[in-house]
Amino acid sequence: MPASELLFAPSEVMQRTGPRQVVLVSRSGKTTEVLRTAEWLKANAAVQTLGVTCSKNSALEQTCTHMLKLPWADEKSMVMTRSFTSILLFFERLGAKIAGDAGLVSALDRMPEKTAAWLSTNADKIRAFGAKKQYADYVFLGQGAHYWLAQEAALKLTEMSSSYAQAYHTLEFRHGPKSIASADTLITFLLSDAATEEESLLIGELKKLGAATFVVANRATAALRRDSDLLIELGLDEPEYARMALTAIPAQLLGLAVGLRKGLNPDVPKNLTRAVVLGTKNGAPAKRRSA
Repeated sequence: MPASELLFAPSEVMQRTGPRQVVLVSRSGKTTEVLRTAEWLKANAAVQTLGVTCSKNSALEQTCTHMLKLPWADEKSMVMTRSFTSILLFFERLGAKIAGDAGLVSALDRMPEKTAAWLSTNADKIRAFGAKKQYADYVFLGQGAHYWLAQEAALKLTEMSSSYAQAYHTLEFRHGPKSIASADTLITFLLSDAATEEESLLIGELKKLGAATFVVANRATAALRRDSDLLIELGLDEPEYARMALTAIPAQLLGLAVGLRKGLNPDVPKNLTRAVVLGTKNGAPAKRRSA
């Protein structure tokens, strides 16, 4: 959850979630809401805390029980790309190790090398597609864990190209949002293994409505080839969860291409800073009152 949510209602959130361990993530190690949350937890909650950052030195070290630093995963850009995929891969590997799933650990260890090979084949295709036409609306759809990647994808495109982007659960798109589908809409699908057949039907529906479709799938089918303006295959034998970090990359490349097409610098989006650093605690959000 956003660190700011805990700051508004710390007791409510802690009582509702009942955590014994809390992980605090800040690429820069300077994010004000994360630092304030860490301070509150240290003073008020009997929990273990793990701070995760890409910074070599962080104030989180003074407040967290444990620290993990990934300085090699940092980037100069204001936009999180390499750091996001690296932190995601780290959490997946940590989870696999805790679960004792040696097969998943091995699959995750293979992903960096396989991703490098995949990039050499697919990166230029995605960049060329993103540079070809500018759309009024960008939509990202995903089921299950892919929904969270869709949210991240929409954020990346918004940041890097100052474009309007939305994210929805794939099959929920029929329940209202489908009304925006038109020739001015680019809809990106992050297909899941479980729902590929149903998701493919929706792709066909939206294609008939004139929307442009960008599909990221592990394996292509005849229907996907027919209904996709751009179809990108991952083509991996690794389990679906091992592919999550790679699945996030096509949207990063799309955001880069759209931003460049608009004459922007995708690494330095307007109105943003590399880290959200606020003023003194006097500017902290008021606590939410109980009903």
